[in-house]
Amino acid sequence: MSGRVKLSLGVAFVALAILTGCERPRPISEQTGYRGTGMVELANKRENVKLAALNALPEASPKADSTGPKAGSLYKNVQVLGDQSVGEFTRTMLAMTSWVAPNEGCNYCHKAGEDFATDALYTKVVARKMLSMTGKINADWGKHVGETGVTCYTCHRGNNIPKDVWYSAADPGTVKGFTGWKYGQNTPVAANGYSSLPLDSLSSYLANDGQVRVQGATALPANYAVPPMGNKASIANTEWSYSLMMHMSNSLGVNCTFCHNSRDFSNWNDSTPQRVTAWHGLRMVRDVNNGYLTPLESTFPANRKGPLGDVAKVGCATCHQGVNKPLNGASILADYPELKKIGATVAVTAPVPAVAAAPISVLGKIYFAIGKNEVDAAGKDAITAAARAMTANAAATIEISGFADSTGNQDQNMELGKQRAIAVRDALKAAGVAEARINMKKPEFVVGSATAEARRVDLVAVGM
Repeated sequence: MSGRVKLSLGVAFVALAILTGCERPRPISEQTGYRGTGMVELANKRENVKLAALNALPEASPKADSTGPKAGSLYKNVQVLGDQSVGEFTRTMLAMTSWVAPNEGCNYCHKAGEDFATDALYTKVVARKMLSMTGKINADWGKHVGETGVTCYTCHRGNNIPKDVWYSAADPGTVKGFTGWKYGQNTPVAANGYSSLPLDSLSSYLANDGQVRVQGATALPANYAVPPMGNKASIANTEWSYSLMMHMSNSLGVNCTFCHNSRDFSNWNDSTPQRVTAWHGLRMVRDVNNGYLTPLESTFPANRKGPLGDVAKVGCATCHQGVNKPLNGASILADYPELKKIGATVAVTAPVPAVAAAPISVLGKIYFAIGKNEVDAAGKDAITAAARAMTANAAATIEISGFADSTGNQDQNMELGKQRAIAVRDALKAAGVAEARINMKKPEFVVGSATAEARRVDLVAVGM
């Protein structure tokens, strides 16, 4: 054997060894259809261990007594869950806290020191809407969720905001060179499987009324009245649909053949039952996005919205999180039957007493140089004036609100806004204002602004 042949064989064996080691351990292969149709699902043992941990059910609390007075008749401003007994209502509230805000506790939705009946925090308004959404899914979308149903934990899993939500993506527009307008393509993102497919197919199919359409098998659709000749979809339609399919496949951790028979992808008769379930799922997601999430746009603060100002919306990954059945098919709803049918709005039996708002007044605005958090001479003068006003009004408190530019790196801008607020607080303390009278508020974005107005800290007196 010549040296050249030996070298070639050696290179081939090295290449084979490298390719074999690309995925470890060796994937598990399961044939789901007839031989020759390519209907095979692949899984990785190492990834399966991670997915099993992610989809483990939390421990359920003991069942509550369903008898006795209803929560809606005993508590004020109970607009959902009012038909639950007091015991069931308390159990549901505790479960929701552990599912959505395990670190913050009740204060995530209820402002410390205030009546639980008030709607002071936007998170309470959102939580109420999400409970109604949960009831809607369990009651009306059985063709997708079956008897398994959903609860807050299905999506949140201990996070304030579910791990896998999406916002509308901006069209990258024109690019230099002969390619011209990108038409939303050649921008790899997680939603399109990091491919060159369109980057914002979720807005079209999961929020708007886009229809999944793929180019027909015939070159010229001469007879529009007779299917499949009536398919007028273009190659562009196909690419947008395939982008959505990439999202669905990645969300469920499956191949295309989970729903389709590869010998004839378009034929419903040759498809698996999962394709029908998926069809209902797409319409369910669109229903909850348009009926429950998008209407909350004015409720959410700017820092909880996407780059185009829209609220977070759900997709297939929000519930599934890498498995073809959320929580691997286990039903947490079975442990919380209180959430199977969430009643409509319950009339408030006693009006919530109006609380007179404490008078507020702006004492000053402290402006900062770009990228800086040092208080300048003008800022020190404003702080001195504010300290004098606080001395003259012993019962008043002062709120410090930091603002940040929304352009550039948002995390860095938010941290800079926080540091500016801390600098103002320390200056107020040095000027004689007790720390107990100073309330620090979370920094906010000044959307789309790069002016001095976006680099400021407001001093607001309460009760003056």
